[in-house]
Amino acid sequence: MVRDGSAAPDLRAAVIGSPIGHSKSPVLHAAAYRLIGVDCDYSAIDVPESALTGFVTDVRSTPGWRGLSVTMPLKPGIARLADGVSELVEVLGVANTVVVEHAGGDARLQAHNTDVAGISHALAAAGVVDPARGVILGGGGTAAAAVAGLAGLGARAVTVLVRRPGAAADLLRIGSALGIDVSLQSWDSAGERVRSADVVLSTLPPRAADDLGRELAADERFRTQATLLDVAYDPWPSVLADAWERAGGTIVPGLDMLLHQAVEQVRLFFPEVAQDRAAVLGVMCDAVGTTRR
Repeated sequence: MVRDGSAAPDLRAAVIGSPIGHSKSPVLHAAAYRLIGVDCDYSAIDVPESALTGFVTDVRSTPGWRGLSVTMPLKPGIARLADGVSELVEVLGVANTVVVEHAGGDARLQAHNTDVAGISHALAAAGVVDPARGVILGGGGTAAAAVAGLAGLGARAVTVLVRRPGAAADLLRIGSALGIDVSLQSWDSAGERVRSADVVLSTLPPRAADDLGRELAADERFRTQATLLDVAYDPWPSVLADAWERAGGTIVPGLDMLLHQAVEQVRLFFPEVAQDRAAVLGVMCDAVGTTRR
């Protein structure tokens, strides 16, 4: 594990999802591992939903695995397949982090959700506290983390804009469990809702909010002092982020969320290694060529 010349199995970790080629996680984790003195190979592995069960079986039976970073569309599935889940994952039903624990025989997989910490840390750094009018775009697995992230910042209510409200109904249960009122609204009202928001979190895939961004950009009267976190960091800026910034709003790049959640993943993968959170965040920023947070 630490570079001490021991004969322990080579350590491995990976980010999994499909598609996965765009992921910056290998660069972030490699930088962190160098800083804390851990010899661990971290790769990106394309795993479609249909192959997830078999992949998890291989991880359980292969020595050396330390952890998995999990992206869409695998976040709900990995939560179901894990041997144990954190209290937060139990509520949300989605996980983006798996710690592989070895205690003789096959390994045990413990699922966590560091997306929530990534969202709350990124928004707090931008000055978001107790948002009264929060809006979430999209109703998938990252939206569940967004609900929890806003609840952690003191929000008491949030509007979730989705194309099929019925498919996002579980967010109502999640909100109730976390003490935040969730209202599901049709995507048709997105333009109106975001104009009156204090904070907007777009959890949509890349380019999925482009039409909304173009609508706002075309409105010469649109001005805002609200904060937008767009989790889609490639391409950047997104059409939505560009329109928001031009209207006077504050932009929190999806990269900030990725950075903060990755710091938490490294801590979970290697809890026995002393880690300075600020220093780990700093080298991760350096690795992707962005200003230190």
